[in-house]
Amino acid sequence: MRCRRLALGLGFGLLVGVALCSLWLYVENVPPPVYIPYYLPCPEIFQRIRLGSHPLALQRDQTVPHSCSPRTPTHPRPSSCAAAGLGLDIPAVMRNKTQTTSLIGEMGNAVCNMKLQYKGVKPFQPVAQSQYPQPKLLEPKPSELLTLTSWLAPIVSEGTFDPELLHHIYQPLNLTIGLTVFAVGKYTQFVQRFLESAERFFMQGYRVHYYIFTSDPGAVPGVPLGPGRLLSVIAIRRPSRWEEVSTRRMEAISQHIAARAHREVDYLFCLSVDMVFRNPWGPETLGDLVAAIHPGYFAAPRQQFPYERRHVSTAFVADSEGDFYYGGAVFGGRVARVYEFTQGCHMGILADKANGIMAAWQEESHLNRRFISHKPSKVLSPEYLWDDRRPQPPSLKLIRFSTLDKDTNWLRS
Repeated sequence: MRCRRLALGLGFGLLVGVALCSLWLYVENVPPPVYIPYYLPCPEIFQRIRLGSHPLALQRDQTVPHSCSPRTPTHPRPSSCAAAGLGLDIPAVMRNKTQTTSLIGEMGNAVCNMKLQYKGVKPFQPVAQSQYPQPKLLEPKPSELLTLTSWLAPIVSEGTFDPELLHHIYQPLNLTIGLTVFAVGKYTQFVQRFLESAERFFMQGYRVHYYIFTSDPGAVPGVPLGPGRLLSVIAIRRPSRWEEVSTRRMEAISQHIAARAHREVDYLFCLSVDMVFRNPWGPETLGDLVAAIHPGYFAAPRQQFPYERRHVSTAFVADSEGDFYYGGAVFGGRVARVYEFTQGCHMGILADKANGIMAAWQEESHLNRRFISHKPSKVLSPEYLWDDRRPQPPSLKLIRFSTLDKDTNWLRS
């Protein structure tokens, strides 16, 4: 009798334990009540949340097929959100104008609701000024460059890496690298030389997708592309002033990432079109968030950096702040980090615009402000952003990317 009771007790305890474990697993897997931050790095946040059965699409740009591309675009990659199990579906094309108008209205309401549902993140919060000595790029010796920042980010220059070893590491990863440039107005004349030099030196042996943002798609020349290299021409509205090209660049890049680039590339570099590649640019430049040191200030104290010094601007930098002065002509990284970075810069530009302010060097000022609070994980030496009008110092062994001689006033007229 006693053995029977003991067996019944053990059996009952086992059933209760199994039931509790099942309940715990169920509770763990149930998604929490709608939790949506102010904005997320994953662009598929614009899903079918509270919008009934209407599909949404974030197609802000227009892609013009390029006849010289030897291959058709590859199949879209599964998005990072889908991989996380969110099961999102964003169709690429709207059916008609009426549906588009109604969906845009509903999407606006959804975005408003999303902002109200999560109040833990504010678009702008004062950043406490940190006091520390400025890193000096030429600190070891005048003829040698610093190789590591104080926050342990490598500074890439000739002689700091083994190209063959890096190729063996990165080649099996089957990566696709995106490259964006803006060719608006008279700047379309630089596209051909830029692409020809990129085909010769940029990420040889890897899949590359060029994105040319232009107000005149017909002016983009036909440049033969190598295997695995694609070109998309993105039509944008021509701005009324040249400053708008700079101030709206961050917005256009972040919207393009949200619309399609996050499915097509693993890394994205944003470069200026009025420059050319002089020597190989390879996987040594890949990183989470990558910045390039401006060639005009790599040996200057930070008090001489052309930061935005007005307190009323969101790009304000105090005299005691700053590491290096970074050039706006080169930045990049993993596509999700570039989205976050450009979105943050764009929000700062919008805040300044609302207050009737334009930063001293437009987007470059906001880029430098953000790199102070969001340190780059890899820094490129001026070898990757040089000005050919300057004499090459002995500390720079191999110029890889540099400006073209041009009449800037005529280009902007």
